[in-house]
Amino acid sequence: MALSRFWSWMIAISAIYIFYLLAVDRMYSLNGLVNGKQNDPVLVAELPLAYFGSDSNLLANLNANKGLGFSQNDSIYKLLESGVVEVSTGKQSADGIFPTCKNTIMDIWLPLIGYLTFFCGLLNLLNDSNAIGKLAGVMAPFFTKIFPELPKGHPAYGFMTMNFAANFLGLDNAATPFGLKAMESMQEVNIEKDKASNSQIMFLCLHAAGLTLIPTSIIGYRAAQHASNPADIMLPTIITSFIGTLAALIFVSIKQKINLVNLVVIGLVTAVSAIIALLLVYINRLDGIAKFHFTGNLSNGVLLFIIFLVVAYSIFNEKVFKANSTNIFDSFVTGAKDGFTTGVRVLPYMIAMLVALSIFRNSTLMNIVMNGIGSVMNVFGVDQQIINAIPVAIMRPFSAGGSRGFMLDAMKTYGADSLTGQLSCLFQGAAETTFYVVALYFGSVNVKDARYTLGIMLLVDFVCVISGIFVCQLYF
Repeated sequence: MALSRFWSWMIAISAIYIFYLLAVDRMYSLNGLVNGKQNDPVLVAELPLAYFGSDSNLLANLNANKGLGFSQNDSIYKLLESGVVEVSTGKQSADGIFPTCKNTIMDIWLPLIGYLTFFCGLLNLLNDSNAIGKLAGVMAPFFTKIFPELPKGHPAYGFMTMNFAANFLGLDNAATPFGLKAMESMQEVNIEKDKASNSQIMFLCLHAAGLTLIPTSIIGYRAAQHASNPADIMLPTIITSFIGTLAALIFVSIKQKINLVNLVVIGLVTAVSAIIALLLVYINRLDGIAKFHFTGNLSNGVLLFIIFLVVAYSIFNEKVFKANSTNIFDSFVTGAKDGFTTGVRVLPYMIAMLVALSIFRNSTLMNIVMNGIGSVMNVFGVDQQIINAIPVAIMRPFSAGGSRGFMLDAMKTYGADSLTGQLSCLFQGAAETTFYVVALYFGSVNVKDARYTLGIMLLVDFVCVISGIFVCQLYF
């Protein structure tokens, strides 16, 4: 219900504001909102060529660059065959409605279909070989404490374990299929099919908090921006995402009246903390190139090892497949078909959310919000370097691509080794695209009422921002 209202009001308010801008001549054309692409120049006026008659220099440039357009005084002038001069300035914040629909399919949905097809095939091998049941049994002592409504040994335990492991290693593409499968599995025991269950909410909040050990992509971006030590963001990211995960666990547990003060939960949290600490001690002994090499091989190597284990376990238990009148390859294909079906089911939810965000950003309301927050922070004497990184934190829950653009711009403008550059990377690597995740995961199981999921996820995002600022200032 909260997501539905947010989506509806975001479109309605953005549309009203756009028409207001048109009425007061602060917006010239709606074409960019519908057909434009991100970073395209924004059309602000169309003038007859005769208008520039008194400016001989400008007129000469228009004639010399006829139909091509040239820059002058932060504006772009383009002479059309009709004799009209288009004047553009600034950059469009996001793709328009039609490009967003197209790019959602081409750049997000089709790759997701590929990931889902392959990894759901692997998951079906785990299921048909009875490995999921055994994995669920191993994790049952912990999961039964924080998912009290799920039956003991439920298959969702195994899927969630794989999802958390993939997130931990920074393997987002692998984590999504595991997570969607976990949601589908929990939906089978969800009494109110249209309403998110407590278990689904707990899982999604923990997933979105995204405890990350190796922020591979962020390290790569920092290397491309010539950071002196691209992997220096690892420790702050791990600490911040760990704090976010604990916050998600605590907030949801309070809401669901789950007692976390027990040996199993405390023991697992302590064990994870110890593993992180040991890896950090080892990684921090490596130099910059060695860190990047080790972390890249660790994440990708673990993924390859998981694939090998699944196939090897299936071969070892081939008799189980024969007893069910199937074989390993047919089992994989059956699971892959389910992955494709899931991908088709989530597409409408993805397009609905991303188009709404496109309208919101291109209405300039996002810039107004960012400027307002920056002004408030200035009043309280917040360091300007921190304020310069806030746009990434604000954009991250809405759009991964948008926040990535802000992050890269911050590193280019202020330097990859500046506090602004480091903090921008931390905000990007230690948080999740909240609204997209809620739409994707609940859309995959046709849940209409997300209950308090969105509120808690945004609260966790806020915790990550605050803790990230303190961690960055202490570490750097």
